[in-house]
Amino acid sequence: MAEQGRLQTYTAPADPVLEIAGLMKKLDGGPAILFSDVKGYDTPVVGNMLSCRENVEAAFGADFRSIRTFVGRALGNPQTPVVVSRAPAQEKVHTKEFDIGKMLPALQHTAADNGRFITAGVVIVKDPETGTYNSSYHRLQISGKDRTAVKLDFGRHLRLAWERAKKKGQPLPIAVCIGADLALQYTSATMGSQMPPDADELAVAGGLCGRALPVVKAVTQDLLVPAETEIVLEGRMLAETITEGPFGEFVGYMAPADQSPVFEITAITHREKPIYHAINGYGRETIMLRKYVLEASLLKVLQSAVPIVLDAEMTAGGLHRFHAVVQVKKESVHHDGLQRNAIMASFGALKDLDMVIVVDEDIDIRDPLDVEYALAMRMEASRDLIVIPNARGHEYVRIGNNGVHAKLGIDATVPFSDKARFQRARFEDVTVDAKNLSLDAGAIRKRLGF
Repeated sequence: MAEQGRLQTYTAPADPVLEIAGLMKKLDGGPAILFSDVKGYDTPVVGNMLSCRENVEAAFGADFRSIRTFVGRALGNPQTPVVVSRAPAQEKVHTKEFDIGKMLPALQHTAADNGRFITAGVVIVKDPETGTYNSSYHRLQISGKDRTAVKLDFGRHLRLAWERAKKKGQPLPIAVCIGADLALQYTSATMGSQMPPDADELAVAGGLCGRALPVVKAVTQDLLVPAETEIVLEGRMLAETITEGPFGEFVGYMAPADQSPVFEITAITHREKPIYHAINGYGRETIMLRKYVLEASLLKVLQSAVPIVLDAEMTAGGLHRFHAVVQVKKESVHHDGLQRNAIMASFGALKDLDMVIVVDEDIDIRDPLDVEYALAMRMEASRDLIVIPNARGHEYVRIGNNGVHAKLGIDATVPFSDKARFQRARFEDVTVDAKNLSLDAGAIRKRLGF
């Protein structure tokens, strides 16, 4: 990323309490930022790693369409992890007398947060019944020298594994990976509805990067952990719960305090000189991590069910999660109506979608101005708005009742028989020579004879 101009360094001392997160938010959407001098710590912090398309493309070394294709193929091409005997993640091992708060520059992101949080931790767990490996993002609030709380949402695979372990009367062995392999980060951002419960996500990560993921045996737990991780926290999720939150979530609001399971840490391992990865809860990296995963999932469903679908965009204004624009191409009168089938299929494919706009092939779905043009020129409110009441969405959307609220489909397409009337004016594709353009006011006045 540095070679491609997508990594900048902040050289002044920076405080992990409020200041670093504030700087990350101020510079959100730009190049990744490395805080080389963190007050009270020898470990540097990197943030905004994947906060924009340019950063993601630099990290993958591919454009967004290729990335989306990689993500879409990963499930169908798993690569069994390869076990190695030595790993960068275990160059340094701590099994006793450690204090996680003193070792890790975990951030307090906002003044309203209930303490310091680990936000870029990929949680690795082996299901106690099936033995299948799951990886997923969960925030962890530091609550002691060797303890954190783990935020668990309902329906997530980690919660199911934890509940199964509780029924057996056993703690659940887990590992939290900070600074994980890029492929694992994206696999972990794939939510339960898009990742089958029987999918081994360490193998899926291998499918994404096109090679078997190197893993190593954990030091204190019966787990395999990614060998090339910067920092690994090993331990057990207990049946015991403690208060977690409030915390500034990706929707821009404070998630309230709640009871969450205790993570008891039994070992900390890391590279010789690790870099700590931090993600702002309310920041663009949080939503960009899921953008291509969700688009790939949506397109897979739509293109198999509705043949006229060309492309889909999870929009930035909808946090790359709640709003989508779907592009279709009608080639006969028999295609009329299928655009509305695409709306219904979209809501079925992604539970959290609240608004879907369908447009024709001449609309640039990545240009908000062009999408709004389609709404202005091709949508008639009394006819083209489709409201689905009392549907299930995301519980963080505050207009709903614990996630139940109306969803909106907008048909901004032209009937096939009317396409000739809606042809947009086309200009000649000319080449602009910069040397023929001038901003010299004196020269302009002279040219005009003033």
